[in-house]
Amino acid sequence: MRTALTFLTLFLALICPVIAATEDAVTLEIKQLLARLEASGCEFNRNGSWHSAADAKTHLLRKLDYVQEKTTLTSTEQFIALAATASSLTGQAYQVRCAGAEPVASAAWLGKALTELRGQK
Repeated sequence: MRTALTFLTLFLALICPVIAATEDAVTLEIKQLLARLEASGCEFNRNGSWHSAADAKTHLLRKLDYVQEKTTLTSTEQFIALAATASSLTGQAYQVRCAGAEPVASAAWLGKALTELRGQK
């Protein structure tokens, strides 16, 4: 029993910093993605109303905080799926519209922006 407890303690001491670092990396990438949205100058449709990209970033950061209170995010894709695709109140899909182009689903826009962001690293 003591050997098992020692092993578990050692395992947790080794793995906890790795988990924390992963969470920090995911949170950093999400914040970089939302900064890209803000800098895009696009508009963000939430519950039938268009908002500035800066307002969208603020809203999605609040949702990030909320989601992180409930679950451990393991990827930016998970954040997009859980928080950045639709209203948690109405279920209505979010949309992004850039420079007068047709609106696209926020999941598609954010996914493409994430791919571009990762390509620059």
